[in-house]
Amino acid sequence: MNQDVVVTGVDVIAPNGAGLDAYWEATLKGVSAIRPIGRFDAEGYPVRLAAEIPEFDAEFTFPKKLTPQTDRLTRLALICAEGALSDAGVDPAELPEYAVGVAVSSSTGGLEFGQQQLQQLWGTGWESVSPYMSFAWYYAVNTGQISIRSGMRGPGGVVVSEQAGGLDSMAFARRRVRKGTQVMTTGGFDSLLCPYGISTVAAAPGVSGSADPDRAYLPFRADSTGFVPGEGGAVLVLEPRTIAEERGAETVYGVVAGHGAAFDPDVTGSGGDGLLRAARAALSDAGLTPDDVDVVFADASGSVPLDRAEAAAIERLFGTRRVPVSAPKSLVGRLISGGSALDVVTALLSLRDGVVPAVPGTVRDLVDPRIDLVVGEPRTASLRCALVLARGHGGFASAMVLTAP
Repeated sequence: MNQDVVVTGVDVIAPNGAGLDAYWEATLKGVSAIRPIGRFDAEGYPVRLAAEIPEFDAEFTFPKKLTPQTDRLTRLALICAEGALSDAGVDPAELPEYAVGVAVSSSTGGLEFGQQQLQQLWGTGWESVSPYMSFAWYYAVNTGQISIRSGMRGPGGVVVSEQAGGLDSMAFARRRVRKGTQVMTTGGFDSLLCPYGISTVAAAPGVSGSADPDRAYLPFRADSTGFVPGEGGAVLVLEPRTIAEERGAETVYGVVAGHGAAFDPDVTGSGGDGLLRAARAALSDAGLTPDDVDVVFADASGSVPLDRAEAAAIERLFGTRRVPVSAPKSLVGRLISGGSALDVVTALLSLRDGVVPAVPGTVRDLVDPRIDLVVGEPRTASLRCALVLARGHGGFASAMVLTAP
């Protein structure tokens, strides 16, 4: 029988809060980070809004020698990984050489670093291009740099499935733990917030072209203008429950009880069967039924057709049972693989504190009536099991079941 894999450490760097406590406080208060793009002059771009991470203290103490070879997103992932390991009380240097592995998903890698080097290439010539370009742009760079900096020589991997990537990378890490790896560091980090990235996301179906932060990213509403891009993510530390107990882990946030993945080739926006199949597979993997689920953290794309499809999937999964649905990404934008990893951390905090974050600034009458979206103020409840849903552009679907420790 497979043993429980538990989460013993977490950290978050999100647009509305760097650090676990800051993020959770902002989420419960409904603090939105969505506003006009400030990192560069976005005048004339079709996407005008984003959720950016402002500079914070830990960035100023980051080793200067790493700055020339890393994108800012990679540096944030490194800081977040160190925070998660510290939270777990795990020091890789004190463990056997191959006992700790890394699987932090990314779809963008160091995108801004790559853009800057291409500008150098076409501006002043190939001699100006940094040799670090060979890896700093790559989608595997976060996993690689975390493993190097922390001395983790165990299994490594990167799952690229867009927004579903955070869940899929955690599933990869869970499998490695069950096969004998003592500790896995996992999660997701992404950012498209540079001129090149915004140019690419502008072509994505469902992105908002609104310039009004109050009118953008309204999940499960027929008047939503679409999603808003964000940046950041979360890192989690996974261990077998037996090892966590043996070493006296101070905190166990929850159990990664089940995971399911599916693919829905319907790219017209009317899909939803893939997400339903993924949710059912995750519950089956956990040995649970829909009746056991206390809260759902939805993919909540902000695209009207996709949100309708997700609402239909949730209704089919639970029938007439009204399960609370949360969509905290409406505060921080879609973070690609970082978004689903952040949803997992949010779900774990909800299980811990018995509270479901709300979507602020909307009212019940405007929400798709097929789901019980928590709006206005957070809702207190007795929570033992959470279902996290995620879809990636192109047809990826993923679901994860988390249970209280």
